Amino acid sequence: MKPSGQPSERWLAYREVNPRARLRMFCFPYAGGGASVYRGWASRLPGDVEVCPVQLPGRESRLRDQPFSRPEPMIQALVDVLQPYMDLPFVFFGHSMGSMIGFELSRELRRRGWKLPLTLFVSGRRAPHLAPREEPIHDLPEPEFIEKLRELNGTPEEVLQHAELMKLLLPILRADFAVNETYVFTEEEPFDFALSAFGGLGDVEVTREDVEAWRQYTRGRFRVRMLPGDHFFVHSAKDLILEAVARDLAEVAASALSGNG
Repeated sequence: MKPSGQPSERWLAYREVNPRARLRMFCFPYAGGGASVYRGWASRLPGDVEVCPVQLPGRESRLRDQPFSRPEPMIQALVDVLQPYMDLPFVFFGHSMGSMIGFELSRELRRRGWKLPLTLFVSGRRAPHLAPREEPIHDLPEPEFIEKLRELNGTPEEVLQHAELMKLLLPILRADFAVNETYVFTEEEPFDFALSAFGGLGDVEVTREDVEAWRQYTRGRFRVRMLPGDHFFVHSAKDLILEAVARDLAEVAASALSGNG
């Protein structure tokens, strides 16, 4: 069934409609990233999975839209706009900021008494209860903010030196860092569904211990996979991530989709 509600289509850029889909995977980007991060993922996953990369306001095809600068309104908007697409069983995947989005979206669905994901994939993010080790940067003066971006290694040098492009990107990057840096964790019950956590072996921001600390958020099956690469291993280790995701999806599908075919 094709969900109704055309306004939500702009939130799902690069979604490849799959008539054979028995499961949807919603993918959330890192700070400053767009839905194109997950472009092409569908071809590497089982044929009954429909990949739905989420396009947040202010980037790529939504450049003119005002970006969120706080997590709460972002989560509320996402729950409402994605709900029509949750008519099939679904899972969440997020990298860095996207992991927080997937986690908090799952908790908001539970608060509303709505259907939950079959599993949650978190990547490149320390567990929510762990305090940040970095100083906030979202309101730094422009030269210092750009220097911090350079240190984080997520923005190509040619982009950092392109004045006109940076004029477009800076408001989005500041807003996303504000979302991350104003996030306040509150204690709730762990989930019953499975949780898989990915980390980068060369990630100086998020350690193995930070990734393993996600264990306390599920009563179900928990897996940690440490992959080659720095904080942006979602690009460099994409093939390894997709292999692992495909295996985990097959596992949850075997138990959860048997009655939904």
